[in-house]
Amino acid sequence: MRTRLDGKTIDTASRVIHASPKRIYRALLDPEALAVWLPPKGMRGTFFSFDARVGGGYRMALIYDAPDRTEPGKTSEDADIVQVHFLALVEDETIAQAVDFESDDPAFAGTMRMTWTLRADGEGTLVSIVCANVPVGITADDHDEGLRSSLANLAAFIE
Repeated sequence: MRTRLDGKTIDTASRVIHASPKRIYRALLDPEALAVWLPPKGMRGTFFSFDARVGGGYRMALIYDAPDRTEPGKTSEDADIVQVHFLALVEDETIAQAVDFESDDPAFAGTMRMTWTLRADGEGTLVSIVCANVPVGITADDHDEGLRSSLANLAAFIE
């Protein structure tokens, strides 16, 4: 869901996943797990680096599988490359990240803040994602679809 606050675009998505916050938190900080479930439908992921600590982060390519897409990737014709820095890591509760897309297109410039929050729920864990300062080049529909796809992938991976 997209909202605006103080002139900034904020996208959110959430889902209950039938697993403990501990298991989900581990899947959020394991590069092998992330490469499997984080890329939205129609993409695959490759890590260039990964350092799971506050001040650390990762660089990742999200590569589009469909060669006949009508829209190019943010970084190249078939890929989005992101540089992520960990701002906060609260074990089994929160991961806050600064996300920058590598792109020559000013529509994808700026640092997006992405916060993953895990809250124990009677059925498992409510996993919420809040993305603040979303670049103007990312449409509400595309981002909503991508966030929901990643959450569905996480659920399938961990359940």
